[in-house]
Amino acid sequence: MSEEHDVAETLDVQGENCPMPVVKTKQAVDGLGADEVLEVLATDAGSMSDIKGWAGSTADVELVDQVAEADVYRHYVRKVE
Repeated sequence: MSEEHDVAETLDVQGENCPMPVVKTKQAVDGLGADEVLEVLATDAGSMSDIKGWAGSTADVELVDQVAEADVYRHYVRKVE
C-alpha cells in the first residue's frame, strides 16, 4: 500500500530503538492539527509493530500506511478528531 501522502511534518527517529520511535511519534502527533499526516522515518524493525499497535489503541490516531524499504521503515500517521 505504498502511495503518496499529504505529509504535514516528517519525524526522523532513525538510529533510535524501542520505545523512542513511539514516544517521539506520540509527541509529534500531539502537535498536529486534525487530519494532518505525520511521516515517521525509523530504522528499528520493531517500529512496524510498535507504531501499528500504538495507533490501533489510540483514539485520535489512524495508521494510514507503513512502508518497509531497504534501510528505512516509513510510517504515516493521521491525527483524527
